[in-house]
Amino acid sequence: MKKLFLAAFASACLATPALAISTVDRIVAVVNNSVITQSELAQRVQNARGNLQRQNIEAPAAEVLSRQVLDMMINEQLQLQYANNNGLRIGELELDQALQSIAQQNKTDLPGLRALLEKDGSSMAKLREQLRSDLLLERIKEREVNSRVNVTDQEVAQVQQTTTGLNRIEYRLAAIQVNIPERATPAQVEERRQKLIKAEAEIKAGKSFAQVAAAYSEASNALQGGDLGWRNASALPQDFIKLLDSLPVGGVTELVRASGSLYLFKLVDKRDTSGPQYVKQHKVRHILVKTNEATSDTDAYARILQVQDRIKRGAKFEDMARQFSEDGSASLGGDLGWVNEGDTVPDFERTFRQLQAKQVSEPVKTPFGWHLILLEDVRSQDVSTDREKLVVKQQIRQRKIEQSYIDWLEQLRASAFIDDRLVEK
Repeated sequence: MKKLFLAAFASACLATPALAISTVDRIVAVVNNSVITQSELAQRVQNARGNLQRQNIEAPAAEVLSRQVLDMMINEQLQLQYANNNGLRIGELELDQALQSIAQQNKTDLPGLRALLEKDGSSMAKLREQLRSDLLLERIKEREVNSRVNVTDQEVAQVQQTTTGLNRIEYRLAAIQVNIPERATPAQVEERRQKLIKAEAEIKAGKSFAQVAAAYSEASNALQGGDLGWRNASALPQDFIKLLDSLPVGGVTELVRASGSLYLFKLVDKRDTSGPQYVKQHKVRHILVKTNEATSDTDAYARILQVQDRIKRGAKFEDMARQFSEDGSASLGGDLGWVNEGDTVPDFERTFRQLQAKQVSEPVKTPFGWHLILLEDVRSQDVSTDREKLVVKQQIRQRKIEQSYIDWLEQLRASAFIDDRLVEK
């Protein structure tokens, strides 16, 4: 969670007095056994508008933005209901840790964070509940999608063989994505295609790609202007690379169909990464106590505190890892070797990057459980050769995760009762 989270959260919690008076708090959507009200939608729309403004993206028309935001809220409600039905929870200890992290990133402590929130008309309680939802959404995606996606060495080798000479080319892309339901009829496919054709026409008429993405894209990054970041050529289909290479920087493709969706892509930038690639690597050990049906969050935290106490009293970290860690690295004394950026989940990485060499962290919670982390050393390493394989593997995995997440959400929506009342009948 970055510093901007606080500003975005504050704007989400505030509504002007005029808005509060004039808004009729009617129900705009029913999602199974819960509802979304007009006032809740208005706050989220205000937040989205503020985020777009900070990115210098012109907001779409009010009714279009409301539609985009409501669809996102419906998806969130479905996921939170799924979590509740499957016993997924965010414990108070984890929330405390997340609040501490936000305070540190804003260069203050918890009382200071509370003062900042109150100055903006919000409260620590509201931030706490927003954090609970955000962390739970991350936990659901990690459990139901990310953890089930695997990339084999054979897949990586196959991609590298078919993209020889392209491993050092990278493209900065943005996309407008329209999803096609599984087993869609020809009429449904055509309806989806017409939506993207309309988006394409608006771009040709002079609207910015980011503004059109915010209005039309059905991807989770729609309100970030469809930004996809940098993609390595070796992780893209060859036909798509030919399409991109024929585009000038700033150009937009024709309609592209891939992985069950329709796209318009914009080539934002292009670069050649030939030559040495130096990255900072961290040599890390850890001890993991898992949370599961048999071990509650509170019990796992108590156990990791006991291990921490023994280390503080002189026990060797690697001995404690062999004895108590529930990770596959336990037999190696918790040794994870040299870790690159992106190799571990965000909370784990954020923690070890803040440590000094030979320092042991405080207990940190991830989707796997509670950890103690020992940073043994830091180095700058030329990974130009290994990086090619790593980048290909990461981007194949990311592509699989994106498509699996779309499919999972579609299934969730298909099995739910959704009564969309945004447009009054």
